[in-house]
Amino acid sequence: MSGENRPISAASLIYVTCGSVNEARQIGDTVVRERLAACANIIDGMQSIYWWEGAVQEGAETILILKTAVANVTALSERVKALHSYDVPCVAEIPLGGGNADYFDWIVAESNVNPR
Repeated sequence: MSGENRPISAASLIYVTCGSVNEARQIGDTVVRERLAACANIIDGMQSIYWWEGAVQEGAETILILKTAVANVTALSERVKALHSYDVPCVAEIPLGGGNADYFDWIVAESNVNPR
């Protein structure tokens, strides 16, 4: 691992909202075991306000943050959509810039669907 800070990394975060902790745990566990993500963080207790089916809705949700290689973003996003209970789930990439390059390298190495 290089150990240097760099402005662009080969790692990304995928931000997902889920209907429950159990759903977030199931999705996170699946994609980590399939090596599409190196790590899954689950944050419960989020309150959402949003438009859906012509009206403002409000409800509790759980945040799922997945850490993955940029090369996996499309496959990971499609897998999350297939596992998710929502008709139109929030699955959004957040590119990682400067930071701990060793950590970014770990994300890329551990989310390799074809590990050496």
